[in-house]
Amino acid sequence: MAKQRWQSSARWTLVAVILVCVVGGLGFYWLFLKGDTPDRARLPTRSTGTTVAAGTPVGSPDGEWRVTPGEGIFVGYRVQEQFAGDTITKTAVGRTIGVEGSMTIAGGQVTAVTVEADLTRLQSDQARRDDYIRTAGLETDDFPTATFTLTQPIALPADLPAGQQISVTAIGELTLHGVTKTVEIPLQAQWDGKVIDLAGGVTIVMADYEMDPPSNSIVSVADSGELELQLTFTRA
Repeated sequence: MAKQRWQSSARWTLVAVILVCVVGGLGFYWLFLKGDTPDRARLPTRSTGTTVAAGTPVGSPDGEWRVTPGEGIFVGYRVQEQFAGDTITKTAVGRTIGVEGSMTIAGGQVTAVTVEADLTRLQSDQARRDDYIRTAGLETDDFPTATFTLTQPIALPADLPAGQQISVTAIGELTLHGVTKTVEIPLQAQWDGKVIDLAGGVTIVMADYEMDPPSNSIVSVADSGELELQLTFTRA
């Protein structure tokens, strides 16, 4: 009889342990892993209502340009988070729509670019992550902005047809976390005769900008990540 009671108690204990593991696992998933990872920065597909006919010569883009705020305009980060040591990973993405910028094109070259991002407006799929980086990692309470300034001209192909995508590299100074470094940012660009779109990103090693990768008892962050941008310029 005692043996039967022990066996029954053991079964219920096993069931309870399994339930705790299942519920705990579901809670971990909902709190930390649930959510889709946004696509990488990319050029938009322009509708016929916003572009001239594809392949049409569109003249010269020379002039002054400004970043146009709106949907799909952002600067952000993409980093790998590690849970349970390094057995579970998730790509964390945060973006700010608080972006201002200007660009000058003269003689078929991009001669000046300045972009400033308000990092206090970074948002991801986890509010706790957004709050955490205010005082750790990016420390946006103390370093609220990131800026990029072009230092070398970018040559553009002559007689660009509408909608043609080109690859360029923007070389300049990136100021992040109060530290300024020279970076080379690979970009995809397109001009439809009305607007100029840019999209791309560059790997950032946190130590280069005197940042400590955020970590706590639950999650740690890789020591490098990616700075992303997706911008549209209109004539100033």
